[in-house]
Amino acid sequence: MGHPDRLLLLTRRLPLGYPFSLRTKRPGNLIEEERVAKRTVVTMPGDGIGKVVLPESLRVLDAVGFEADYVHGDIGWDFWISEANALPDRTIKLLEKHKIGLFGAITSKPKDKADAELAPDLRGKGHVYYSPIVGMRQHFDLDICIRPCKSFPGNPLNFIRRKNGGFEEPVVDVVIFRQNTEGLYVGVEWTNPPDAVRKAFETHKKFAPFKNVPGEDLAISSRIFTRNACRRICKAGFEHAKQFGYKSVTVCEKPNVIRETSGMLMQEAKKLAKEYQGIALWDTNIDAQMMWLTKNPEDYGVIVSGNMFGDIVSDGFAGLVGGLGFACSANIGRDVAVFEPTHGSAPKYEKLDPPIVNPIAMILSACMMLDHIGEGKKAKRIQDAVAAVVAEGAVRTYDMMKLTGGPDVFKKGAATTAQMTDAIIANL
Repeated sequence: MGHPDRLLLLTRRLPLGYPFSLRTKRPGNLIEEERVAKRTVVTMPGDGIGKVVLPESLRVLDAVGFEADYVHGDIGWDFWISEANALPDRTIKLLEKHKIGLFGAITSKPKDKADAELAPDLRGKGHVYYSPIVGMRQHFDLDICIRPCKSFPGNPLNFIRRKNGGFEEPVVDVVIFRQNTEGLYVGVEWTNPPDAVRKAFETHKKFAPFKNVPGEDLAISSRIFTRNACRRICKAGFEHAKQFGYKSVTVCEKPNVIRETSGMLMQEAKKLAKEYQGIALWDTNIDAQMMWLTKNPEDYGVIVSGNMFGDIVSDGFAGLVGGLGFACSANIGRDVAVFEPTHGSAPKYEKLDPPIVNPIAMILSACMMLDHIGEGKKAKRIQDAVAAVVAEGAVRTYDMMKLTGGPDVFKKGAATTAQMTDAIIANL
């Protein structure tokens, strides 16, 4: 279903209003590469294994002939501890200047643990930890998040199911378009909400059961959708489906319960569907979708969701194609774009020597960056090299061998992080 090279073409057709300063449209509605000046890319390893996998992606970029200057951007837990700011202004200025970022991983902890780990001279001064990747998305309005989940033939982690006494391996080829800047992740929330906030909530009849709850026992998080953002993410999904031959766009939300916000996203999708004849509009509830994705994942193509549910469903589909070690993503704004694997920082693996973690998600994220800036041929070569390594099966990291992570995995035949990168480079 769809274009075989879609994984690395994901950013070639962005929603209307996004600049294509490095690309030109040719007859036949194709976008061809142009010669571009040497790039500067802001590299933000972040925390944990982000410091391990991001350098591996740079090795691959060098090997494929991508010429760029890389400037380091400070981000993550160390800077929260020492500066009470996990996304320093100096890093924001680097992204404002250079427009393109590669990001590794971030550690986030609950409020009480974040406060406890602050440097002593910073405690008790009203500092609040806020996820730097979420802050980055909101600061630069990186509202279009694209998360491809495509199975590589030969991956032992691919989803299989029983059929007629045997097994079959359905081809999974799903792209999640996640609204990246609104919803529950905007951070408009309170414990012990101010009187004005509380009075506003008390005007809603559904708030009646909470009217007499003491403020210190009441926490409120708001889910904010805007019509324009709903339309933009739906437009992005439909454009992608049209460009690459997907037969359906599925809105995955919960409009039967979260009627206003999920309902607005669905309303905008229905309006847009009239402009895309031949592309079916489906809708699923997030809870049911998480069940169906293990029953008939091959039926789905493009999925559009708000921030929270997009996060959930993309991790669910990633589990069908090898897990988070294969899950790449793009955060696209009008002027700035940041590319990242969707896995976490896994700090327990950071200091293992040699490293054991799978670098493929980070490498594929770098491929998405290449395609975005008009280097699609190099991106395609890397994708083909990854596919070849996976299909050959001679080099597999511990996760691909279904081993419990630890320093003993090499005795059982697992490749190091560097050996996986070496194999991909060799296949270039």
